[in-house]
Amino acid sequence: MAQLYYRYSTMNAGKSIEVIKVAHNYEERGKRVLALVPGVDDRYGKGKITSRIGLSRDATIVNEDTNILEIFMRENSIQPIDCVVLDECQFLKKHHVEELIEIVDSFDIPVLAYGLKNDFKNELFEGSYYMLIYADKIEEIKTICWCGRKATMVARVVDGKFVKSGEQILVGGDDMYVSLCRRHYNEGSLGPNGGRLTPVNTKFLETPHMDSEKE
Repeated sequence: MAQLYYRYSTMNAGKSIEVIKVAHNYEERGKRVLALVPGVDDRYGKGKITSRIGLSRDATIVNEDTNILEIFMRENSIQPIDCVVLDECQFLKKHHVEELIEIVDSFDIPVLAYGLKNDFKNELFEGSYYMLIYADKIEEIKTICWCGRKATMVARVVDGKFVKSGEQILVGGDDMYVSLCRRHYNEGSLGPNGGRLTPVNTKFLETPHMDSEKE
């Protein structure tokens, strides 16, 4: 029986690369994947799921008024869909989550949704809230704070300063959001590098061919 999976983490934990990997594994076995991404997240261009190490794939854009069930039924009528994957699911609305549930329950198709759980004010996003209520399986993708403890909070950094006020949704890059443990979030401590990530050499990573969605 298909299930709705919600896999959450803080920033920079590798969510997007997990989405790309799962989709690739299905497609490598001849399965068709419907990849979705909220339109609000346009850091790397519209309709793209992109990881920090450079892997990318095309995805269907989900806007606030988009009906995901209609997209699924249209694509499924062209060629059967075997799996639905979704990045940045924290930006979904309640009706989007309900539409994903309908795909799982009525069509027996697994849906794997990845995203943040709490925002920079340590409050749930709308999409995260309903994922926590409705998901069949909830899994944490772990990453660490600068101190080495598990990171569970996300800090917003503006002009090098830790801020706890402002609009909930403000899409930014790695330099705007920092993953922290509870202690250092409450202390407002960004660590010795001020929240900046240390550049790493990713040339050793061979980028596999990622099939785009087949018509």
